[in-house]
Amino acid sequence: MTVQMTVQAPLASCNVFLDLLAREAAPVEFEEPVASARAAGATPETLAQLEAAKLTALRVSAGMRRQARREAELTALFDLAGDLAGLRDLDAILEAIVRRARRLLNADIAYVTLNDDECGETRMCMTDGSISAAFRRLRIPLGDGLGGLVAQTAMPYSTEHYLRDPQFRHRPFIDAAVAEEALVAILGVPMRVGSRVIGVLYAANRTERPFAPEQAVLLGSLAAHAALAIGNARLLAETRATVEELDAVNGRLRARGAAIERAAQAHDRMTALVVKGGDAGDVAAVVTEVLGGTLYVLDAAGRCLVASGEAVPLAEDDLPAVTAATHPRGGTTRHGDLWITPISTPGEVLGTLALRTDAGLDDADRRILERAALVTALVMLLRRSPAEAEARVQGELLDDLLDGKVGERTGGGTGGRTDAWAADGATGRTGGGATDGFVAEGAPGLEARIRRVGLERNVPYVVLSARCASSRHRGRAAFWAASYAATAHGLAAARGEEVVLLLPGDVPGETARRVAKELGAALAAPVTVGAAGPVRDLSGVPAAHREARRCADTLLALDRMDDGADARELGFVGLLIGAHRDAKGFLEATLGPVLDYDARRGTSLVRTLETYFGSRCALSRTAERLHVHINTVHQRLHRVSRLLGEDWQEPERALEIQLALRLHRLRS
Repeated sequence: MTVQMTVQAPLASCNVFLDLLAREAAPVEFEEPVASARAAGATPETLAQLEAAKLTALRVSAGMRRQARREAELTALFDLAGDLAGLRDLDAILEAIVRRARRLLNADIAYVTLNDDECGETRMCMTDGSISAAFRRLRIPLGDGLGGLVAQTAMPYSTEHYLRDPQFRHRPFIDAAVAEEALVAILGVPMRVGSRVIGVLYAANRTERPFAPEQAVLLGSLAAHAALAIGNARLLAETRATVEELDAVNGRLRARGAAIERAAQAHDRMTALVVKGGDAGDVAAVVTEVLGGTLYVLDAAGRCLVASGEAVPLAEDDLPAVTAATHPRGGTTRHGDLWITPISTPGEVLGTLALRTDAGLDDADRRILERAALVTALVMLLRRSPAEAEARVQGELLDDLLDGKVGERTGGGTGGRTDAWAADGATGRTGGGATDGFVAEGAPGLEARIRRVGLERNVPYVVLSARCASSRHRGRAAFWAASYAATAHGLAAARGEEVVLLLPGDVPGETARRVAKELGAALAAPVTVGAAGPVRDLSGVPAAHREARRCADTLLALDRMDDGADARELGFVGLLIGAHRDAKGFLEATLGPVLDYDARRGTSLVRTLETYFGSRCALSRTAERLHVHINTVHQRLHRVSRLLGEDWQEPERALEIQLALRLHRLRS
């Protein structure tokens, strides 16, 4: 009976250990069966058997715990792989990795750094458990610190005390950030894509709590999953960026294709307008319909011919920029909100297109504007051919007038007057009385030519002689003059070095200055214009032309370039060059008020002036010669100042007055 009980005791104790294993008891509970048997007085053999069973049970318990921990780790890795598979954002992937690493390794902090090969550094990308802002902002040169050692060797590395470990290269700013984070034990494992290390995954403790080898293996598994997910995220980001870039390129290509198609359609429309006989205004309307804004079409003189679109006048301040941009080889230029392109042929600028728009113009829009300039140039050239033919008709008539072939008096009459406007069809009359008509050409033919060029009846005309500074401008000057004369209902002709104009008007000097200014602006060169007239009879055109020529010659001799005047405006010089030597007109213009005052009042202002100038403007000597008191001389000269103006003693006017006084004495 005693032997049987002795055998059953160890068996019961072994069942106890099995029960402890079944309920996964703590290791300390496996000591209780041995302690109970020793207290009950069990034999040494029984105690030895119980001790052996305990040790076996503890080994089995430890294996079970390791297996459970391994299963938990595998489950965590499986869950992490599932989580990472569903993430596309890199920051979200890194956040999931460091959070899982910190929990699985029961670490105080987990973090990850990624290498930037272009910058030659590795930067802190994500942390979990960090308390230091400086640590989260770390950027470390490649090869420095514990991470540099891990990246270079591509092997895990752990240290029990980071700041005292000599196995890697320390940097003061790295050690300061680690000290601020209070890190002591650190484990780092490489994250590899193929053979390339892209970063390092870390787990760290703030006490000297080293990491076991199995923890390094576990963190390495996490790093492998992280590297794969990061590579996929980067590949996806690169693919997305490539797709977006391709979409942008396709969008630009589509926009460019649409712009080219729009430009081609606009060009086709403008070309069709030319075929249908459209003008520059029709072309401008197409441009503003396509590009918007306001399009101004200016001629070579800078005058606005057409304004299409919003009716906003072209500012005077914009004209210099528009003129400066008109070069035969120039493209489209910008001045503020104006886009300017020249209307030109290979050797001549015909005008300018100026588009005012708040929106910018891309290359295709500028091509539309430049094509519009080309089509406008074609329109102008097509219009020029009839204009040149008309100019030839005008020039031939004016040439005949200047040469005296039209407007000569018929013989046989005395005191008769030639009237080109009242010709009644007869080639001339003979016999007594007045004679009307022209022997060189029948009146009906002359009347037809006059009607054709648009000359008006009963209107005074002035004759202008325009001179260009350079001979290369004469062709353009002749064309401009023909256009100007046609618009003004006059005539124009090029004769040698001059361009002659016959224009309606009765103020020759003012007309000459206006033509000099506008023609000079069109040619961008000085133009000098002499004028004569007005004439009311075509027979007076040759004489007026000769006077206008002499006036232009005088202006050039006086270096009055880029100016215009008539003989009367040149003072005594005009008296010398004038066709009719209008001495009376010169006297009236210079001394008229004084002469009238003496005639009405019976005074001696003229005699006083003669004596004053003859006495070298000395008041006392003048008084002696006139036998009057000096105050009387003062009063008379004061009266002259009121009649002629306070500037009558200025050198230029004084010379004119002395010449007029001498002429008055001679006439008297």
